[in-house]
Amino acid sequence: MSRFKYYLKEGFGSIFTHSLMSFTTVCVMIACLILMGSFVLISVNLNRTMNYLESQNQMMAFVDETYTEEQARAIRPELLKNDNVLDAEFVSRRDAMESFLGKFEKNSIFDDIDYSVFRDRYIIYLKDIRLMADTQQQLAAVGGIARVNAHLEISRGFTAVRRVLRIVSLAIVALLFLVSLFIMSNTVKLTTFNRRNEIAVVKMIGADNGFISWPFIVEGVILGLTGAMLAYLLQWSLYTAVCTRIMTTAYVSFLKLLSFGQIALPLLVSFGAVGIFVGVFGSRIAIRNYLRV
Repeated sequence: MSRFKYYLKEGFGSIFTHSLMSFTTVCVMIACLILMGSFVLISVNLNRTMNYLESQNQMMAFVDETYTEEQARAIRPELLKNDNVLDAEFVSRRDAMESFLGKFEKNSIFDDIDYSVFRDRYIIYLKDIRLMADTQQQLAAVGGIARVNAHLEISRGFTAVRRVLRIVSLAIVALLFLVSLFIMSNTVKLTTFNRRNEIAVVKMIGADNGFISWPFIVEGVILGLTGAMLAYLLQWSLYTAVCTRIMTTAYVSFLKLLSFGQIALPLLVSFGAVGIFVGVFGSRIAIRNYLRV
């Protein structure tokens, strides 16, 4: 217990001894964590939105025109056997005609159109849009299916955007993490430099590396957690404000955003873990050279 009190006393003392550098470190930690958190949240929400948009990007399977409606409905179980088919919604000829006429309500040229010119069809919902091309070929081979229309260009576009988004997000998060680590290391290094003679003396009279290192590790953890908690509160306010603005803007109403309550705990744990890791690892990097006496 006495050692623990000593570590806390020395750790807090070092923070206030170099208050300006400590303040700078906390501010940099806050900035980096907010940027990291923002990019992660953007990535998560865009991924969610893309999943929604992908679910709306369906395929249309047209039934052979010689089939009766009863025969056409009987094809559904065969379509659902495909591993990539989430659901198959049947649309009769009459339903297809009503949908078509609904787009041309003010055009009298289609008033005498007969439903027999349309085909029974299935709207196919996929589990994985990346397998659209293979699924199209497999469904086209089902008995009774005359043709399958699929927007392959859109599916490839979604896949490419998702891949780029993942790579860019990971690169930016990694860069900001390294910046936080560098700043934390320099802050603790300043403290160890000013106390280098004291460290050397204590080391020579028999103190082990752990006893010498812990006050600096405590300092790093305190700074890291302080920056993490303040960043979390600011991220909360920023995310809530942005989501409120987006939900009231008609032009981006298609975005499917998570509420902060759905991500509050994972974000808190992530920020805390990053703060502790940066504090501990940064302190270890800073002090290791001064332990070689």
